[in-house]
Amino acid sequence: MNLKMLLRAGILACALLGQCALADDLPAHTPAPGSIGDRDGMQPIIDRALDLIGVRYRRSGDRPQTGFDCSGFVGYVFREGMGLILPRVSREISKAGEPVPKDELEPGDLVFFNTMRHAFSHVGIYLGDHLFVHAPRTGQRVRIDDLQEHYWAKRYDGARRVSGGAMLASRR
Repeated sequence: MNLKMLLRAGILACALLGQCALADDLPAHTPAPGSIGDRDGMQPIIDRALDLIGVRYRRSGDRPQTGFDCSGFVGYVFREGMGLILPRVSREISKAGEPVPKDELEPGDLVFFNTMRHAFSHVGIYLGDHLFVHAPRTGQRVRIDDLQEHYWAKRYDGARRVSGGAMLASRR
């Protein structure tokens, strides 16, 4: 809980003061203040995702009270943050929105990985500075990881940009 409050305070301070701390001054896997932008109203998505850090993983989970799997986490965040309904499984979510080249990722984009020997078997939400938030696996909790870490870099499958006008997403 303190990490979330510290992160929000840093972002607010950065916005108010116009200055940002160096990323080297922060603990690993914590976005640098000011690095999380508000692309096309994505701030509610980022805020909701960060609020859920620490919620336990649960296979087929789609609520914070019981836990999340990766697609349940992403679906919940987009539903609660923007009123968008995404498909339930990561492979289907990967068909929503528009493809995004890795060097053009923006906060709120969905990042996909091959973690189960088939494409698009895992999904997370990009935060900026190569960081993404996701529900990793059984025994873990929602957390932030770095796309440049060997494990994730090796399994990266691509990214999609979903917005209020996405074809496969619909308003609640």
